[in-house]
Formats: sequence, C-alpha cells, structure tokens
Amino acid sequence: MGIMTTRTAVASRTAPEVPAHTRRGTGEPVLLITGSGGSARSWDAYQVPALVRAGYQTVTFDNRGSGPGPTGPFGLDDLVEDAARLIEALGPAPCRVVGLSLGAIVAQELALRRPELVRQAVFMATRGRTDAMRRAMVTAEIEQSRGAPSVSDAHRGVLRAMQNLSQSTLADDSRAQDWIALMEGPLDTGDGYRYQLESTLIPDRLRDYAGITVPCAVIAFGDDLVTPPHLGREVADAVEGCRYVEIAHCGHYGHLEDPGAVNDALTAFFAGHPE
Repeated sequence: MGIMTTRTAVASRTAPEVPAHTRRGTGEPVLLITGSGGSARSWDAYQVPALVRAGYQTVTFDNRGSGPGPTGPFGLDDLVEDAARLIEALGPAPCRVVGLSLGAIVAQELALRRPELVRQAVFMATRGRTDAMRRAMVTAEIEQSRGAPSVSDAHRGVLRAMQNLSQSTLADDSRAQDWIALMEGPLDTGDGYRYQLESTLIPDRLRDYAGITVPCAVIAFGDDLVTPPHLGREVADAVEGCRYVEIAHCGHYGHLEDPGAVNDALTAFFAGHPE
C-alpha cells in the first residue's frame, strides 16, 4: 500500500492553497473529511485500510484550524472551498467524498455548490439544521474553549465518553476503560477549533439540500447524542434518491465503534449495491 503525502508550506491557512494531504492506495480517490476538532488520523485505523482493500485511493487532510500554527478567522464557506480546491488538485474530477459531523456538513454544501466535483457523497452523523439542543451544546463547547472554568482530565474523559459513545460500548467494562482513558486530555482551546465549532451552527438548509443532484447516502448512528438519527433522516428525506443507513448500538463515533458496519455501508454504496 503506497503512501504519498503532499504538503504545502503555509504560514496562514487563509491563503488560497491546496491543503496538506495524504494519499493511500492507487484507485479512484475518496476524500475523507473529519469533524470539528478531529484529526485526519482518525480515519487511518479502519476506513483507510478498508477502502484501499476495496480498490480506492484515500485522501485525508486536517480541516483548516486543526493542529498547531496560526489561523485567521474562517467559516463554513472557507472549509467548503478548501475541500473543493483539494479535489481540483487531485486530478480529473469528480471524486467520492465522505464527511463526518462537521465534515458531513462541508460535504453536503460541496455536493450542492460544486456537483461537478463530486461523484458520490456520504454524510455520516449529520444534520441539515441547528435545532435548539444542538445550538446549546455547540454554544457551551465554544464557551468552554474560550477559557470557561475547566474540569479535570478524568472528568473530561467521562463526559466525552458519555456524549460520543453508545451505552452498549460503555456497558463493556474493558472497552469503556480504554475509551475513557483515550478521551482524557486537555480541551482544544485554540481559535481554529472555535471557528470550526461556529461553522456547524448552520441555519435550516433542508429546503436547499433538495437541490443536491449527486448520488448520496446518509449514515446515522442509533445512539448518537450529538447528531441523533432523526436529524440525519431529515437530510436523507430532503435529497431525492438519497440512501439512508442507520447503524445500531453506536454513538457519534460510530465509525470507530463499529467500523465493520460503516465500511460495509461505504463500499456497498460506492459499488452501487443495496444493503
């Protein structure tokens, strides 16, 4: 499995440059877009190997605002343009796109605005509007990132696990201990993370998403508290012909909790096969 990493020397991510990215495999490209505060590495354990085995080339990158380094103010439009610029740099378009959470919102907007760049799109753990609960959750996270009274690393690990994982995962003592330990750590308080969070505070876009014409699918997770399945179903219902897949016993990190089911759904959709 060959790896080619393309890096850009960037002093400021506000410049119109191609985001640094990593390619694996040699087939048709699949662009993977992660969520707010996420790293491109989150795809490496499960989705990248499965897609490469299925004959695709994966392309992963960190969203603007992730990782160290200065960043100026940006919003959803900039994130969409970053993804578009990267696809254009990959060679002949269109390509397949997979987005998770914030990445799914970026993918939805990309499919709507630049359909010539997208062959197929998958939106995981997504929504097409910001309801009252999601607005409250994101606003609280933004306030925390601005230096609101902090909690201990141990407490933070428990809170993250309860918010992002299925109760069935947390009921397994050995798995729960591993996950909680993994999630302990300081909160990202950088400006970039805050701008990413703010980019998720979208108005109701469901009527607009009826204009998406590229083949697409929504993957929702049955126990997702961050973006519950009914919000993903709204997106699928808004887009004519959109496939909807709901994976049980998974939280917001369903692509890590049940990667087999997620990877099967991805490859089946890309190959044009029903579940």
